[in-house]
Amino acid sequence: MLDAALKALGQILTPPFRKVLLKSIGLAIALLFVIGVLLNWLLQWLTGEGSQWLETSVGTLAHYPVLVLGWALAIAIGLGLFAGAIFLMPAVTSLVAGFFSDEIAEHVEREYYPADPPGAAVPMGRAVWEGIVIALLSLLVYLVALPFLLVAGLGVIIFFLATAYLLGREYFELAAMRYVAPEDAKELRKENSGLVFVAGMFIAAFVSIPIVNLATPLFGTAFMVHMHKRLAGGPKRELLEPSR
Repeated sequence: MLDAALKALGQILTPPFRKVLLKSIGLAIALLFVIGVLLNWLLQWLTGEGSQWLETSVGTLAHYPVLVLGWALAIAIGLGLFAGAIFLMPAVTSLVAGFFSDEIAEHVEREYYPADPPGAAVPMGRAVWEGIVIALLSLLVYLVALPFLLVAGLGVIIFFLATAYLLGREYFELAAMRYVAPEDAKELRKENSGLVFVAGMFIAAFVSIPIVNLATPLFGTAFMVHMHKRLAGGPKRELLEPSR
């Protein structure tokens, strides 16, 4: 696993990856801006006419949930762009990965597995949908963990472990779906859930590093392509050194 992580890191700044890196960074920054605008709009709505509308529609029971959500959003925005981006990056990179996972995987296969049959591109709609699902779950985890940030860092632990599970799941399944049907990819992930979760911790650690985390789609995809090769029971051969 460590060897796979090192190979993924070593490939990030190679010429074929640089083009993908620039595109993914541009999309990530754009998504961060959009999410920030939406969170700010949602906070304003919840503290104004939105809270009145919810209480009128649902009843007074909605008062405290709305109050808590508004408080969580206020903290999220109050953390500032720099700190907030750290917690929002799992959601952002999940979306970005849906657009570029196949392009990244192809480079990994070409460099390290030239003798193996290449994988088939995952339909863009399916890849983006998987990214959207994980991104929404990541945002939910973010909002749930925020109140616990004040309890001796418990929120950071919750967020890290949940991020490891979600990103490990997404990147592994995207890598596996290049070779097998989506149902089989999910089954393979479940059969190796422990290893995939630990692998997800590598990605969660990577995405927690400011600035560097903009390259998470490249690292996560490349890393999980290697992990899938080792877990799928394919050709029994050692990893080839990259072609020069």
